[in-house]
Amino acid sequence: MSSSSVRGLSLCLLAAGLLVGQDWQTSQELPAVDFTGLSAAQKALALMLLRTDACPCGCTMKMAECRMKDTGCSYSKSLAAIVVASIRKGGNEAAVMAALDASPLMHRATPKLLEDPVAIPVTGDPVLGPADARVTVVEFSDFQCPYCAVAVVKLNAVLKAYPNDVKLVFKQYPLEMHSQAALAAEAALAAQRQGKFWQLHDAMYANRTHLTRQNILALAGTIGLDVKRFEQDWDSPAIKQALAKEQQEGDAVGVNGTPTIFIDGQRYNGDLALDALRPIIDKEIKRK
Repeated sequence: MSSSSVRGLSLCLLAAGLLVGQDWQTSQELPAVDFTGLSAAQKALALMLLRTDACPCGCTMKMAECRMKDTGCSYSKSLAAIVVASIRKGGNEAAVMAALDASPLMHRATPKLLEDPVAIPVTGDPVLGPADARVTVVEFSDFQCPYCAVAVVKLNAVLKAYPNDVKLVFKQYPLEMHSQAALAAEAALAAQRQGKFWQLHDAMYANRTHLTRQNILALAGTIGLDVKRFEQDWDSPAIKQALAKEQQEGDAVGVNGTPTIFIDGQRYNGDLALDALRPIIDKEIKRK
């Protein structure tokens, strides 16, 4: 999952976006990492350590990979700065590792797999699965988030494995670090008014890196929406208010990144693979 929901974009993200498509294992530059003042050998050491050591944000990626794929991650950004600063002062590998170990960011407490249940309003939200399903999974998601795109596949596998017992509720939570995410969220809400939320949902995730207004309008046409009505709804104050309401609901239950998953109101902090979720879901089914 993505680890930060920083609100507001900085100009440096424009340059960072150009780097994302590069290979984190070979790129000589990383988003928001300033190698100024390092010799070639020192820079090579910094890159080696950033490509080797895991980011503790929970993403399971190396720090360099996290810098490339999740430019909003405050963990990899801050820790990369510690690596560079230590090397700039003349530190060797052991000194850098000691500096990293001294950072509280490297020792983040592991959250519980399932947190205490909270109330999440879901009336009127898009749902997949039977209305009387015994287990309700609520997903707060962002159409530009790469982790959310992976979650779509994994959660579909869960629904397929539990066709009678699990339903999935989708909640909008676009991150401001993704420039087109709010636009896409509003489009999805507009499509829902014509009963085609999931069709546009699938189409936008399939085109996650090309979510311009023009492209979304084209997708709306291909899934059979009344495009004129869709565009009017898309631009309406009511849709903007609906999106703001869902974001506020996410904030109220502690959502700070995407995808964030709740199982029967309990925030789930584990892998979304079917094998990982199966014991949790089976237990919920038996409990009910």
